[in-house]
Amino acid sequence: MSFSWWFSKKIALGKNTKNNLSSIIIRIGQVAVALGMIVSLVTISTGVGAGKAIKSKLADFNGHITIKNYNSNTSLNSDSLSINQNFYPNFKGIPEVIHVQAVANKSGVIRTKENFSGVLFKGVGTDFDSVRFQKFLIRGHFPKINKDSLVNSVVLSDKIAKELKLDVDSSFVMYFLKEDNTPIYRRFTIDGIYKTDIKNFDDIFMIGDLKHVQHLNRWDSTTVGGFEVFVKDLDKINLTTEKVSGAIPYNLFAESASSSFAQINDWISVFDKNIVIIVVIMLFVVVINMAMVLLILILERTQSIGLLKAFGATNWRVRKLFINYALFIMAPGLVVGNVVGIGLLLIQKYFKVIQLPPENYYLSTAPVYLDFSYILFLNLGALLICAIVLLLPSYMIAKITPSKAINFR
Repeated sequence: MSFSWWFSKKIALGKNTKNNLSSIIIRIGQVAVALGMIVSLVTISTGVGAGKAIKSKLADFNGHITIKNYNSNTSLNSDSLSINQNFYPNFKGIPEVIHVQAVANKSGVIRTKENFSGVLFKGVGTDFDSVRFQKFLIRGHFPKINKDSLVNSVVLSDKIAKELKLDVDSSFVMYFLKEDNTPIYRRFTIDGIYKTDIKNFDDIFMIGDLKHVQHLNRWDSTTVGGFEVFVKDLDKINLTTEKVSGAIPYNLFAESASSSFAQINDWISVFDKNIVIIVVIMLFVVVINMAMVLLILILERTQSIGLLKAFGATNWRVRKLFINYALFIMAPGLVVGNVVGIGLLLIQKYFKVIQLPPENYYLSTAPVYLDFSYILFLNLGALLICAIVLLLPSYMIAKITPSKAINFR
């Protein structure tokens, strides 16, 4: 153990430091470190958690990657596309892809005795990943889609259901338009109610049997509107999309969820920048406070510095001693900040204390993402930055001479 480390530990943990006038300043510095760590942990955890939760919702509801006809129209209705593709039902050659499902959309109007609402009917088949969709269901269950028989059960969003005063087991009539613009109606029964907190989905989507869309469009059973592709790693979705694009026929195109909902993803990017700004500000506050603490410690122990120099200690050794001293003082603040910060995050994660307006944040509760790596990085980063910055005020030690320091009052 080096002398600087041993001596700084001795004076930092020694009983003679408890009654010094600088103890108040030291406590203020420790409180600043604790608060800075709490705010940084909460900001990063909730910010990263929000980004991941929103991206996951967008992708899980509408597919991580969507494959459509290259000349798809700009309307909500799907163009026709053969289901007989070399990537369906299993996307061979791209191990990142874990599931492919066929879908088709058809717009229509739900009409009840009291109200009506424009809705996009999303038709799905037996290959639909209902387990992935389960997290969106708040009441009821997902309909069991059969291969041969037509299923009239659907899943409706909670928002549309409330507007139309419908619930699980309710039935209603939905009107569609044929190619010749003549109306045709279908009666459906609600098996489940879902909620994503994302306006793009909750305002318009109803999910049911793909065969309805095929019959309404006069398609055969081998014709669909497109494919939804799900991948292993959502963080690498853009790279996987490039691979998918290179593996599908020239008349089809693949689009990632981040491109399909570019506006929402841009909003998340702005949110990420705010996280960085907040963390930088908090680290700046911590650094300034610790620099002030170190200056006070140097002034308070001027005589000790003189004695150390008189015994042959170099300026650099004495500087290291006081930097280590300051980091020892900083350590309790880091411990308290981590304990309180992680404790608050765990409370939020399991008890959902803080609620959010979903119309503004696409989430009903503040999400929490806890990862040991970023917690460790944040703590080590704070210690390293403070150690580097504290080199500046420690230069005062070089100007202190033994003769003047020993007689210092």
